[in-house]
Amino acid sequence: MSTHKMITLLAIAGGLATAQTTPRKAVFVGGGDPNRGKCTIEVVVDASAEIEIRGDSATLRNTGGQTPQWRRFECTGPMPANPQDFRFAGVDGRGRQVLVRDPRNNRGVAVVDIQDNQGGAEGYTFDLFWGNGPGEGSGFREDRSFEGSDGRPFDRGGFRRDRRMTEDEALQVCRQSIRDQAADRFRTPNIDIRNISIDNNPGRRDWITGDLAVRQRFGRQHFYRFSCSVNFDTGAVRSAHIDQFEQGYYH
Repeated sequence: MSTHKMITLLAIAGGLATAQTTPRKAVFVGGGDPNRGKCTIEVVVDASAEIEIRGDSATLRNTGGQTPQWRRFECTGPMPANPQDFRFAGVDGRGRQVLVRDPRNNRGVAVVDIQDNQGGAEGYTFDLFWGNGPGEGSGFREDRSFEGSDGRPFDRGGFRRDRRMTEDEALQVCRQSIRDQAADRFRTPNIDIRNISIDNNPGRRDWITGDLAVRQRFGRQHFYRFSCSVNFDTGAVRSAHIDQFEQGYYH
């Protein structure tokens, strides 16, 4: 076999390996709620991957590096074909994970892109939330408590599409995302968001950081650091991460 043919075959084989896909069906947990829902997805990625979610099915696609692996795909129910109050929240992972296709304008299909630029594989976890109408689900609602400084309400994605969102709006989107994630993780609604602010370091203007106080029984409070990455053009939360280990606690 000529050298040219060998190179061609290797290139084709490499392309097939890179495009490898692994389907998965959701495991249903929590009993389900007709008015709102959530899926949690956890995968291991070496360099880059895409996860496509439709209903109760998902496909993990390798787009670079070693073959990604499934760890978890749990939902309270199938994601609707036209989910309202939809929101993506990155939970864990050292790299970048972004919602690149919103199911509300992609025929009910959500697509999440993960880029892990450091050596070796890393676990990534993200949540998808949805509701069935205004005032339901985990997204922003069309009511007076979520209106902007000009008196116009946010849309169901938590932002207005006619202009770039303000810093105050970005802080509000991040605060809600962290609060939802913390309430689910720590199993309590007693969450205080503190010292939330835009990160002023160069190249970090789309990041928001702050402290989280979780009030438990007997007056004990646990403190964590958190960070959000917000797309100021679309209003979407690229990722929202609460430190795995607490800073300390006070009685």
